Amino acid sequence: MTVLRPTAVAGQFYPADFAEANRQLSAFLDGAGARPADPRRPKALIAPHAGWIYSGPVAASAYVRLLPWRGSYSRVVLLGPSHRVALRGMALSSADQWASPLGAVALDKEGAARLAGLAGVGILDQAHAQEHSLEVHLPFLQAVLGEFSLLPVVVGDAPPDMVAALLDSVWGGPETLIVISTDLSHYLPYGECQKADRRTVTAFEHLDPTAISRDGACGRIPVGGLLRTAERRSMEIVTLDVRNSGDTAGTKDRVVGYGAWVLYENTGEKSMSDEAAIRDVGQILLDLAWASIRHGLSNGAAAPPPAERPGKLGEPGAVFVTLHRQGQLRGCIGSPIAWRPLAEDITDNAFKAAFKDPRFPPLHLQELDQLTLSVSVLTPPLPMSFTDEADLLAQLRPRLDGLIIEDGGKRALFLPSVWEQLADKRAFLAHLKAKAGMAHDHWSPGFKASRFQAVEIGK
Repeated sequence: MTVLRPTAVAGQFYPADFAEANRQLSAFLDGAGARPADPRRPKALIAPHAGWIYSGPVAASAYVRLLPWRGSYSRVVLLGPSHRVALRGMALSSADQWASPLGAVALDKEGAARLAGLAGVGILDQAHAQEHSLEVHLPFLQAVLGEFSLLPVVVGDAPPDMVAALLDSVWGGPETLIVISTDLSHYLPYGECQKADRRTVTAFEHLDPTAISRDGACGRIPVGGLLRTAERRSMEIVTLDVRNSGDTAGTKDRVVGYGAWVLYENTGEKSMSDEAAIRDVGQILLDLAWASIRHGLSNGAAAPPPAERPGKLGEPGAVFVTLHRQGQLRGCIGSPIAWRPLAEDITDNAFKAAFKDPRFPPLHLQELDQLTLSVSVLTPPLPMSFTDEADLLAQLRPRLDGLIIEDGGKRALFLPSVWEQLADKRAFLAHLKAKAGMAHDHWSPGFKASRFQAVEIGK
């Protein structure tokens, strides 16, 4: 038998009628402007939860960011503060579905089961029964995303680290969207509200939960957990809209503040301008690598350091140089971290790939005509956060991510180009473990992984 959590505030905070709810949602989203051209995929939103007539226009400025990604999120983790039930920790719902004027939404039972073992997390339907902070977001999510499963969490008295631990457990990959529900200051005169909310906005933008006053945001606890997580993951937060009920539908004597934010993950991907700058010097990079190898073949000594070079070639760069002979790997050496000028890094690593790779004998002159060479310029590696191997695999992006793993003093790296030979995620990770000297099923609490991207030249 399916257990349905009925709506509690439909007809009060927002329309209970399907047609009217759709009409208002369309008006809010249209009023938020054209769909943003930002190519980045939002990972998290912070949006208000008052009655739509008051906070709907502000919430829409966040939700309109999701329209270009409709159909690509399969799960939403929705956190909001408890207004009616005093509780310590965080409450899950035992329902199978949540009702909405736009149709029922299935709950993410697998995600809830994963959270059940965390400290401070348990099922408490009483906390959800009359709570509006989550419910008012559901039709917005349906309007912009289409179908998805929902993991609703009511947050009571909990430290930011506890909320952050919950978020880490269900962070997932690009299929998961995090939404935090909060209003800002309450019932201040218009001018005082603006001053108070500016202080809260500053705290949000600095990812500093300790700077949010008790009266600064009713959802300061779940917001604090997200900000703590965002700081650790080097995320970017963008303020989209900050207004109050005096700006939307109320008087200005006693107002409530509202704000909307979007957060992006720092994937370490190079911007198009960075990639273009690298490709502009691509032939020079290849020429430097070939010159280094030929120098080594001529006199058997290390390649000479390159002269000072301007622009991109003089900036710090991390390069891998890969050699193939008759389609087979013949050497691959590189730097995972940028610590010296790009020109110097490629000159040294090209020489080492030809003459110092311990897997192969030094290159002979007779092999030169059959040799092919490619260069991979790496982005900075970013540590990944995951709960288990399945979570790590879910976050990996084939043909885009390079991966570094380490555990117990063992370490190995695969470039993104390895996906061409190992397209399956499990095989990719298993072979990387073997390269590091680990068993294919190795796992431990100390297992670490970082991912990066690469601009490939000369393939």
